[in-house]
Amino acid sequence: MRYPFIAGNWKMHKTIKEAALFAEKFRKLYDSSVTDVRVAICAPFTQLAELKKAFEGTGILVGAQNVHFEDKGAFTGEISADMLAETGVDCCIVGHSERREYFGETNETVNLKLHKLFEKNIMPIMCVGEGLEQREAGEEHQIVRTQLVEGLVNIAPEYASRLVIAYEPIWAIGTGKTASPQQAQDMCGYIRQVIEEIYDETVADEVVIQYGGSVKPSNAAEIMNMEDIDGALVGGASLDPDDFIEIVNF
Repeated sequence: MRYPFIAGNWKMHKTIKEAALFAEKFRKLYDSSVTDVRVAICAPFTQLAELKKAFEGTGILVGAQNVHFEDKGAFTGEISADMLAETGVDCCIVGHSERREYFGETNETVNLKLHKLFEKNIMPIMCVGEGLEQREAGEEHQIVRTQLVEGLVNIAPEYASRLVIAYEPIWAIGTGKTASPQQAQDMCGYIRQVIEEIYDETVADEVVIQYGGSVKPSNAAEIMNMEDIDGALVGGASLDPDDFIEIVNF
């Protein structure tokens, strides 16, 4: 059964001290005993251990924003799944559009990272989405289908059913623009259809699909009430505990 899942993506924001202050306030605002919304904070590597400690016993998950697909090696600046597992992280973003655009992430590396995260029992949040030119050219479905098909090569159904997919129209990330709720629903519904084609109806029904792209308190409820949208990947609005809890309590 799918569950509402809202994850904050802090990107390259906050020091350890700032993260601790956020956690102190947010843990007082979020009560897992009175909501069925699952929550995660995906933070820079330096903050992960502090956040795991701060959120202990709250039900709030802690996630990373990237991982390397090798266990070890001469990969300066990278971090392995074993290092993340030792920190105790629950989930990890893979293939975010900024990683694809600025750091050369490809569908192939996304696939390798998915395999490694599942091997280490860390839940992946797999990002897919199209750019503005691709949408205006009517290529959005083709782009997203290719990302899904190539990203999920040899991922077994039992793993795929535990996957979180975040649809992020690139033209709506950090721009203040937001896909309309119907646009978001149409693509999330299409993603579920593609997952059913790759696997089966059971897996498609179990996969949690988030929408990401300028999600904020003022539009969260309308987005979350769409049939195939199970959650949100929240950027800037997740940096403030008051804004983020408003989204969580949509």
